[in-house]
Amino acid sequence: VAENLAINSLMERRCRWATPRRIHRVASEAIARLGVAIDLRKEVAGISVAERQLVAIAKALLQDARLIIMDEPTTALTHREIESLFRIIRNLQARGVSTLFVSHKLTEVLEISEKITVLRNGGKAVEGDTSSFDYGTLVHYLTGREIRRPEPVPLCQGTRGLPLLRVQGLCLRDAFNDVSFDLRPGEVLGIAGLLGSGRTELAMSLFGLMTADAGTIEINGETVRRGSVQDAVARGIAYIPEDRLTEGLFLEQSIERNISAANLESFARWGGRLNFGHMREIVRKWMSALSIAAPSAALPVQSLSGGNQQKVVLAKWLAGKAGILILNGPTVGVDVGAKVEIHSKLMELARKGIGIIIISDDLPELASLCGRVLVMHRGRIVNELAIAQENESTLAARLSELE
Repeated sequence: VAENLAINSLMERRCRWATPRRIHRVASEAIARLGVAIDLRKEVAGISVAERQLVAIAKALLQDARLIIMDEPTTALTHREIESLFRIIRNLQARGVSTLFVSHKLTEVLEISEKITVLRNGGKAVEGDTSSFDYGTLVHYLTGREIRRPEPVPLCQGTRGLPLLRVQGLCLRDAFNDVSFDLRPGEVLGIAGLLGSGRTELAMSLFGLMTADAGTIEINGETVRRGSVQDAVARGIAYIPEDRLTEGLFLEQSIERNISAANLESFARWGGRLNFGHMREIVRKWMSALSIAAPSAALPVQSLSGGNQQKVVLAKWLAGKAGILILNGPTVGVDVGAKVEIHSKLMELARKGIGIIIISDDLPELASLCGRVLVMHRGRIVNELAIAQENESTLAARLSELE
């Protein structure tokens, strides 16, 4: 991390020799500007998506540029980190530095910008002072149609009876400790927390990508082997990761191959040969159900927009027999139209009895979709909020208390 942060700055100063101490000092100053804590000794490949985003922002701020272009800078940032970034942008503005802020997050655009330009289908749809826009008009110009801002929907609180998923005393060294909760059929459960709270590691442990040191995971009363993705999938757990490009998709492969990748056994005939006709039928079904915009399932998934790529990741698991969906940042980098469609599909799935866990920094998303939200801090669940008694503002306040 330190080398990534310092290299441009040291090269601009024509520094021939850079000692580890000097590199660490330059990197520390860069991170200090953002007011966050990142282990500078780690490799960038070993830090989270959110931390990589912060490193990229800190690196740009070191260059003393007159114009900084930020493309989706808040994609993986928490509420606290977004506020910190906005303070930096305003300080830069006071020093005469301009910022081009590119984002799908319309509330953030309205908060931080002075002028707005809306692009649609490769052309300029409209531009003007921020004061002349509100959320509704921005959505209209972005999509070319009327889409209401997602309103709180009837909450899927989950049916009574045995829990679909029961987690008891789950522990993973240096990540989380003594985590316990239940998820009932048809329930949408949110998990919120600041960077480093352990929420992503918890999700990965539930899916078997990380092996918990202690505790139990039960599905319909049966224990799931810790650290076994195969066992988790066999028992109906699906995981949509926070970074779909590196963890959720085969970018150079077709839409068809991506959607069918997790369900090849169900398409196999006697002798192990695949029934391609049945496979294509299922792929077409889920492309239609999720409104995946593509002229052909044979197209490489990397040719799709972010929203359609996320729908492909979702379709990959829905094409099987997933009974529990764990979504880490379900609408990160997704445009407002696709976001509404994904939210609607999740609520439809919950009404059919699928248990859903949503990990998100998007507080309106948690407030509108979830019946309960678990708040994690330093590896522990420190609060459980009933959304019927909370709103976005109080949820943000609860998180800010942890800072």
